[in-house]
Amino acid sequence: MELFMTLIKAIIISIVEGITEFLPVSSTGHMIIVRDFIKFDGAFSNLFIVVIQLGAILAIVVLFWKKIYTSVISFLKFEKEGWRFWIPVFIAIIPFGVLGVLFKDKIEEILFKPLPVGIALVVGAILMIVLEKRTRDKKVSRDINHVTYKQAIIIGIAQCMALWPGMSRSASTIMGGWIAGLSTYAATEFSFFLALPVMVGATGYELVTTSVELTASNIIVLIVGFITAFIVALIVVDKFINYLKKKPMKVFAIYRLIVGGIIIALYIR
Repeated sequence: MELFMTLIKAIIISIVEGITEFLPVSSTGHMIIVRDFIKFDGAFSNLFIVVIQLGAILAIVVLFWKKIYTSVISFLKFEKEGWRFWIPVFIAIIPFGVLGVLFKDKIEEILFKPLPVGIALVVGAILMIVLEKRTRDKKVSRDINHVTYKQAIIIGIAQCMALWPGMSRSASTIMGGWIAGLSTYAATEFSFFLALPVMVGATGYELVTTSVELTASNIIVLIVGFITAFIVALIVVDKFINYLKKKPMKVFAIYRLIVGGIIIALYIR
């Protein structure tokens, strides 16, 4: 019975992860709220979150496999196109990586709580609405194969907002892309590729430092969560890409305002 209940909680969290990981609504923020609501906590839950994030990452690898494979091979062969694509990605990682390592514990202590998440959702929504409106009529680049170093730095700095759970790594990098002169679609696509080394690095760090003892039941839960997150993310990202070709991001900002407002109302003291 205990395993069954744990599996139900795991599936719920994995579905939420798969839906929110690459949407501009903050997967970390949703994880904090859902885990608090269904009482899924402890050392194993932290490991579980890491594993289902790997499932979500795999969805990106599958959807963009051709682009990833050809660009990585080109990079390893020291060809111009491969380096031209991946160096801006690596540059954009640096600010987030440095601040994340330096302030990880302090950020988790202060901000990994429902109320800060609610505030971040609202703040991020307002920024999305303002920035999308301001950049709507500007000339933009639609080609992520030629992101400049300056654009990469701007996006990298913007991504640091995602250290505040509820801001969203996806939303932060897309907003950075707008400021840097990328179209919404190009900024989103760049955000996907930027997520690969960032999330793999963060996940690898958590896996190396974990002290959780794995039992047969735990392994079953991890496998179910991984597969669920992968399938859901695969569907959601594919739909999200098609949505961005036709629609603005405003709907996500409205969702953030509603959810953030509800969270603030529920948790404010």
